[in-house]
Amino acid sequence: MKNLFSLIYSSSILIVIIVKLSITSLPIAFLSSDIGFRKFSYFINLVCLITVLTVSTNFTSASVFSVEVVNQFPHDPNAFTQGLVYAGNDTLFESTGQYGQSSVRKVDLHTGKLEVLQVMDTSYFGEGLTLLGERLYQLTWLTKTGFIYDRNNLSKFENFTNQMQDGWGLATDGKVLFGSDGTSTLYQIDPATMKVIRNHIVRYNDREVHYINELEYVDGEVWANIWQTDCIARIAPRNGMILGWILLLELRKGLIAAGHRGIDVLNGIAFDEDNHRIFVTGKWWPRLYEIKLHRMKKQQGKGVIEQLCIRK
Repeated sequence: MKNLFSLIYSSSILIVIIVKLSITSLPIAFLSSDIGFRKFSYFINLVCLITVLTVSTNFTSASVFSVEVVNQFPHDPNAFTQGLVYAGNDTLFESTGQYGQSSVRKVDLHTGKLEVLQVMDTSYFGEGLTLLGERLYQLTWLTKTGFIYDRNNLSKFENFTNQMQDGWGLATDGKVLFGSDGTSTLYQIDPATMKVIRNHIVRYNDREVHYINELEYVDGEVWANIWQTDCIARIAPRNGMILGWILLLELRKGLIAAGHRGIDVLNGIAFDEDNHRIFVTGKWWPRLYEIKLHRMKKQQGKGVIEQLCIRK
């Protein structure tokens, strides 16, 4: 909570400075009059109110959401999903991992069948993927090397050097790229140069959220899978603050109960902006889900989100 106290302290100092400057700049006769004093009091109260609202806005509790499965679609159970992108016309692009099995693929949403496949060199482990214009941007694990592909046939345009500590997740708002490297840092990257232009530490209740993984840009927010959890964090890209949590525990549990015991973790978020559809899947999952969010009315107990969603 030290940042909260620091913000309150800084805001208090600011109020004192404003008051002092206001007093020294106003004529004594104005302050001595009844009307002048009342106007000055209103002004000071307004400054205090704005300060309080600013503090409370920066420390609003994150909302928590459960999910409803709207549709289920087939998904390649051999796909170790690392990146997922909706590309329109019921088409997905997907990046898969594992040495010797990594790929970039174009997939039909309804059938799960591959339409185009680009197999990667066995020395690369595929990671996050995003689509900007006609180009697909893909990261790789541990190499600092990334690839840019033509979305139409998945032929390679060029390579690039990743400036993050590693390559985990990618997303875009149509202007910049957002990247993750498995730490608590959310990066913004210039797609023209692939250089990091700014970054923010992702926090929840003044605690760093590590293992930020696959990313998607959804209605002004960056959504992130948190590695080895069944949680998606909704992040404000302007400052890294957690705006909300999406709990998806039942999806993996349902697959295991149905006999799919070889599956790995939840990973992969895709957003159909035109129809406002949200898709999620996981590594080696045989299903891809279209989900709808429901804000949980019952407040989560103290420490529940930390236990479910935040790894040390």
